[in-house]
Amino acid sequence: MELIIFLIIGALAGFAAGLFGVGGGTIIVPLLFIVFTQMDYSPDNVMHLALGTSLATIIVTSISSLMAHNKKGAVMWPVFKNLIPGMAIGCFFGAGIAGAISGGHLQIIVGTFLLWVAFNMFTGGKKRVVGKEAGSGTTHMSTTNGVLPSRSKQLAAGAGIGVASAIFGIGGGSLTVPYLTRYNVVMQKAVGTSAACGLPIAIAGALGFMVFGMQEHVNIPNAIGFVHIYAFVGIGAMSFFTAKVGAKVAHQLSPTLLKKCFAVLLMTVSCFFLYKGLF
Repeated sequence: MELIIFLIIGALAGFAAGLFGVGGGTIIVPLLFIVFTQMDYSPDNVMHLALGTSLATIIVTSISSLMAHNKKGAVMWPVFKNLIPGMAIGCFFGAGIAGAISGGHLQIIVGTFLLWVAFNMFTGGKKRVVGKEAGSGTTHMSTTNGVLPSRSKQLAAGAGIGVASAIFGIGGGSLTVPYLTRYNVVMQKAVGTSAACGLPIAIAGALGFMVFGMQEHVNIPNAIGFVHIYAFVGIGAMSFFTAKVGAKVAHQLSPTLLKKCFAVLLMTVSCFFLYKGLF
């Protein structure tokens, strides 16, 4: 029964990963929180276990989603290269920060953060455009209003996204997508680039939760540190296939509709965690 539940979570998470470029974390974390609670794991460890396992499964969903978006030419590789060093380092040490925060406080933090992101997705500004320069076949990142941040600023932004991703158990899409759309990158390219960034974030974050979990000597059945192995296998196996379906659907929807759906998803999850953390 547990394996069936993990497979169902994987199907939902994979579809969300491909559709929204969020690595599925916004689906996986609340569902794993519910499942691990029903499995009578220690309340002190449930939230951390959900976060660590979520990041581990995002390794799989990110690979599948990345492949699908790359075929559509939706990954901005220069931006990816600027963001990933900071993301990987930030996410590893972010796992240690998350380990020092109580489960209840983590729920409130995650809920508040996702509510803020959802609000910004609804009201995000349109300051800059990323596209193809007229008369050339190359992509550039500038308009008369300015350019995307410098490489050093993108590196710093990546570090911040990495730390937050570990604390929130996400692949970074909840921050990477708004970060790019803030400069008016079209939603499909923001989603595709976010999917690519999710891979180094997930690897570093999962390793961090394993290491810091083992240092705290947590006693969780079928887990390495704060990563549940059975959940990782079940969710990862199913999500690899459904992420491709989500990516195909993403390219059939209008950018505006996709952005609004993304915001609604985040708002729903944020209300769940705020309720659990406060009550």
